[in-house]
Amino acid sequence: MANILDSLSKVSRGDVVLSVRDIKKTFMEGGQPLHILRGGGFDLHRGEIIALVGPSGSGKSTLLQCVGLLDKPTSGSILLTGTPVHKMDDEMRTMMRRRKIGFVYQRHNLLSDFTALENVVLPMLANGVDERTASVKAMKLLRSANVAHRASHLPGEMSGGEQQRIAVARALANDPEILLADEPTGSLDPSHASSVFDLLLNIVRKNKMAMLFVTHDMNLASRADKKITICDGIVE
Repeated sequence: MANILDSLSKVSRGDVVLSVRDIKKTFMEGGQPLHILRGGGFDLHRGEIIALVGPSGSGKSTLLQCVGLLDKPTSGSILLTGTPVHKMDDEMRTMMRRRKIGFVYQRHNLLSDFTALENVVLPMLANGVDERTASVKAMKLLRSANVAHRASHLPGEMSGGEQQRIAVARALANDPEILLADEPTGSLDPSHASSVFDLLLNIVRKNKMAMLFVTHDMNLASRADKKITICDGIVE
């Protein structure tokens, strides 16, 4: 396990960090197969931002769940910096996800009984970081997201835009190789949506990360380096 994880860190700028090929996902509904993903694929390079677009129900979120190691494809391959993660068992997939992937959802999904600081600290504690080190880093992340003044506040005491900024800080807690975002501004009003998306782009560009984000907003999609589309279940 250690050798695999060590090898994942030896990736230079521009290299492929995520490779998806012939991905298919079928669910059973009422005893009948429901084919959500029907094939196709793409490569995501370090430092690259890709927008994933397509009609509602086309499988965008399903694809994100698969590449984010939250679900397994029915067939096809997913390689994270050359390692075939689609074949891993649940324990290894969880370890890989915690160390290499950050998530930003449409709704912030913050833990309501924990402060902003604690919400950012928790992912690091899960990865074995000591609490003091995690707290110092969490404050730096909150400052970078312009919400350090909310560190001791509970989510219910903050605006939607502030909560989403904290969710961005949380996604970056473990220095992921890849940031996955599912309609990251979909629940925000236009002014907050613009500022949160600017934050995401700035952080990804500054840290030379890779980002794959789902959106229905073609204005946001136009700011990506390229777009991929899901049409009739085919990723292209």
